[in-house]
Amino acid sequence: MDKRSLGKSSEDYLEAMLMLKEEKGYIRSVDIADQLGVSKPSVSIAVKKLKESGYLDMDRSGFITLSEPGREIAERIYIRHKTLTSFFQMLGVDPEIAQEDACLVEHDLSEETFNALLKHASEIVDQKK
Repeated sequence: MDKRSLGKSSEDYLEAMLMLKEEKGYIRSVDIADQLGVSKPSVSIAVKKLKESGYLDMDRSGFITLSEPGREIAERIYIRHKTLTSFFQMLGVDPEIAQEDACLVEHDLSEETFNALLKHASEIVDQKK
């Protein structure tokens, strides 16, 4: 499945799951709802869709595990989020606004533009050394 066909919402769910796994060591629906500020029924619908698409598994106790494709997408979005947040802050943007803007941009930015931003940011860092 093409990574762009997933959609922003599904990518946000996968990213939140990866963050929860790193933070808590496990992923539960209730924690996803808290992290994203959405209802538990919304999480149930999203988890069902992602499970049916092969991006995650859920055991009998309700613990969620990202599959390899799900983890790859989550990591791609999370890296973009952290990188864009840092880049915006380098430009002088308030950290909270930089975080919010990174959320808006991380899904839609082409690979070419993202790589150009990375290159430019590394050139700026190199010049400051």
